[in-house]
Formats: sequence, C-alpha cells, structure tokens
Amino acid sequence: AQLGWNFNVATPEGYDTDPKAIEIAESIAKKTGSKLTFLRDPHAAVKGAHVIYTDTWTSMGQEEETAKRELVFPPYQVNAKLVGEADKDVIVMHCLPAHRNHELTDEVADGPHSVIFPQAHNRLHAQKAILARLFGVA
Repeated sequence: AQLGWNFNVATPEGYDTDPKAIEIAESIAKKTGSKLTFLRDPHAAVKGAHVIYTDTWTSMGQEEETAKRELVFPPYQVNAKLVGEADKDVIVMHCLPAHRNHELTDEVADGPHSVIFPQAHNRLHAQKAILARLFGVA
C-alpha cells in the first residue's frame, strides 16, 4: 500500500488477514491511491498480477494445525496453472523455507518466474545492513 501498488490477498475462509493490519493498510492505501482487495479465489487474485507472493501453510508454532491446513489450502497452491493466469512477466516470491509441492510446486520454485533464491540472497544483505546500523557501524 505504501508504494501505491494494487494488492490482492487470497485466503481460505477462517484464515483472514488480521483486521488491525487491514485497517492500517487501508489507511495507507487511501493516501497512496493503492487498491486493496481481499478474496477467497486465488485465480481472481492473480489475474494479471506482476508478483505472486506465497508463504508456508503452517508456520512454526502451528504444527498441531498442519493436518487441518493441508485440507484447506491446496486450492491456493502456486502451480503452473495459477502462474499462467498472471501477467506473462510475473515473478513468484516466497520467504523460505518452502514446503515444496505444498504451497508451491517444484516446477514453479525452480521455474523462470521464480525469484525465491535471489530474494533470500537480498534479504541476507538487508539484514546485515540493519544489524550494522543497530550496532552503529553504518
């Protein structure tokens, strides 16, 4: 929202974005002209998208929910069909570690649209810069 980009979020029912986060994002979007859309349909969310960003279905500390989530999230898997519905030059991002063939397929993770490994590499340098700043080196 801060950059003025349109932003679609697709989640299954019961896994919605935190209402406080939505409130903050909508406040920022008003100032920047961003359009925020919250959907249930991942295909509608990626239509014409320039970036697809996914994450693990089960985060650390939620392991007891894994079986339930594996029943709910498969329609949200980032696979070749979903990527094909986005812009032809779409990039696919994931914060890693990824559970391959769950939230994204091997074909997508290793494919021409994936930037997950350069993303991780760049994150390393950003984290080092933050630490340098915190320690007064930069």
